[in-house]
This record gives sequence, structure tokens and C-alpha cells, in this order.
Amino acid sequence: MTFIESLTLMLALMYIASLSYWSGKKWGTVVTLLLSIGAVAVSQYWPLALALLIALPLSILAHKLVPAEFKAEIKINALREGCQHLLALSLFLVAIQYCINAIQLKQGVTPWLMRPDVVDAFLPIAGGIELKAIVTLNLWDQTHPAAAVMLAAVLLTGLLCKRAFCGWACPLGLAGEYLYALRKRFIKAELAPPAWLDWPLRMLKYLLLLALFYIVIGMPSESIPYYLQGNYHKIADLKMALFFVTPGLITLACFGFILVLAAWRRQGFCRYLCPYGAMLGLLSFASPLKIRRNTQHCLIEAKGMKCDKCTRACPANIIVHTKTTVRSDECQACMRCVAACPKSAALGFSLKSGHRVSHKGLLVLLLLALFALPLTAYLAGFWHSQTPDSIRMELIQVIDRVGH
Repeated sequence: MTFIESLTLMLALMYIASLSYWSGKKWGTVVTLLLSIGAVAVSQYWPLALALLIALPLSILAHKLVPAEFKAEIKINALREGCQHLLALSLFLVAIQYCINAIQLKQGVTPWLMRPDVVDAFLPIAGGIELKAIVTLNLWDQTHPAAAVMLAAVLLTGLLCKRAFCGWACPLGLAGEYLYALRKRFIKAELAPPAWLDWPLRMLKYLLLLALFYIVIGMPSESIPYYLQGNYHKIADLKMALFFVTPGLITLACFGFILVLAAWRRQGFCRYLCPYGAMLGLLSFASPLKIRRNTQHCLIEAKGMKCDKCTRACPANIIVHTKTTVRSDECQACMRCVAACPKSAALGFSLKSGHRVSHKGLLVLLLLALFALPLTAYLAGFWHSQTPDSIRMELIQVIDRVGH
């Protein structure tokens, strides 16, 4: 685990401790701090220890400088946007580190900067094949183990808190919001397709997900060990990086289409093409937490008033104000509808029993799924790639000739 990965992990844990503290759950703060210290003690890995030494005083300093960002007064939208931008910044730093590592490998120089294993999160097919190997063969891949870990972590977020990963963490979703806002500065009109076309378009992402499932499920179990030991799998991340860094004409056309789609319709890529969004949308039906409306407090039933602020705030165009429970696969648990509701008791993210989870509680669940699982995997020795730099250096020289 590199220093940037360690620092991001420890900052996330310290923020969980902060949210627990200001929410009155002191036990949560104690447990998080003990988990952080215990992880450092067990791993005996100096970047993790250094990251904790930096994250802890930074967290304390932040309490003093911007206490509202940690206390209950913080607003839903501000908390979500802050989480999105900080995670995007972390991934940007990881990308820079990965590029430096790859360039040095290409130059035939032993890298002085470690490869960040979290980049394996961008290998969903490899992650799926690895999970299949674990389930069917009890075979744990050591080439890109982080791919399986991060895929499992994202799947866990879907089971715990619907598509909160899409609404609170995904950097592509954040980039789409900026593109949409930029387009709105010049073209004010909404460009959403008619309802009769919207539904078939939404099915495209499920077709893409089906194609990914076909690749993973269609691979015979007996072939998996050969694939995991093959040269292609050893440099699958470099193959993926090369795909983005040196795109062909068709690839550029696809990228352009995705950018136009994201600007044309809010959450356009998430809504129509993202297979991760499709997978989390399916899992979200099993999540016990959903947006629920309390008719006893809602202005529509309680006061006989006309109010649709929650519906107008929803970026996915879900009709919220007439439902008691939002079950849509497009709900990203962004809680914009909750933030827009004039009656705090009328709308919330809650269990069927009525027990609510606040926006801070939702963020804690999300961060725990995204960081506690990788931390556990790292401590168990199932995170860092065991492929030597010397082998990656040899294979990157002939990367164009390495195939399946």
C-alpha cells in the first residue's frame, strides 16, 4: 500500500471518528481510533504509520478551524460534494503516481515510486474473474488482488446503502455534473428525451452489464488458473492505461459521445451507459435503506398543500412526492430530495421500521465499505500485487504483442 493510499485511508478513518464524535456516538470514535492504531501495529508498515501521524493532527486542526464541517450543522449537499471532491483529488494523485511508475517501467528503469494497487479497481472484469475463482476454486489471485477487493467493496456499498457510491464517491459522476453545469451556462433548456425513449435508453447499461457477466460467467472454471497466471493478466492494468493514453479513432469517438451525453442530460452517462450503475441499481433493491416519505408530516397530506420540491431536486427525475418508498434503481441516495424538503420529519433515508440514517451516517457506511474492506484485505496479505517489477518491465516492452 503506497503512502497516498495509506493517507487517504487514514484520513477517511479519522473523518469517520470525527462524524461519530459530533453525532454523540463516542464509542464509534473509540472503535475507529483503535482500528487505525491496531492496523498500524499489525502491519508494521511505515507509510501507514506516517499517514496516521499526519491524519490525526490534521483532523484535530480541522475541528478547530472549520468545526461546522464536522458538527451537526453541516448540510447534506455540502457534505456530499466535499466527499466527492476529496476522493477525486485522491484518485488524481494516485493516477499521477501510477503514470510515473509506468513511465519508468517503459524506460527500463527500476521505479523509485511504488505502483498504487488501488488502480486495479479499474479492472472490473479481472475483479469478477478473481471473485469467481475464489468462490468456485478457492483460488486467491496474487497478481491483481485489489481488483477483487475493490469490486467487493463497491458491491457491498450497493447492499448497504443503495447507489450511494454513484452519488457520493464516483469521480465520473462528479465530472458529469461539471459538464452538465457547463452546458447549462450556454444552453439553458433541459434536453431530456421523452419518456417513451428514456426507458429503452436506460436498458443500454444493463445490456453492457450483461456482456460483462457473460465474459466472467462464460469463462470455464478450469481455465481461470491459466488466465490468472498468464502474461496478459499480469499487465492488464497497463493495457487499460494504454487504452486511455493512446486511444484510436473509434475510442476517441466513444469518449466524445460519452462527454456529449454527460453534458446533454444530467447524469446521462450514469443513467444510460454505466454498467457499474446498472449493477448497483440491481443490488439497491436488496438494500434495507431507502428514501421514505412520512405522510403524517408531509405537507401534501398533513396540510393539503401542493409541494413537489423533493421531486424537482432529484437529478434522476424520480417522482418522490407521491411515493411512500422510493424503490427506483436510478436512486443514488444523494439525498438532494431530503435536503430540499421543507419538513425535516417528512422525508429521510431510513429502514422499513422507520429508523433514519442521517447524511453523516450514510457517509460513515459508505466510507467503511470503501476503506475498511481494503484495509482488512491489506492486513491479510491480499492487496499488494506479487508480480515483480522486473516482469512488468519486460512485458511492457512488448505490450502490443501480449494478448489473451
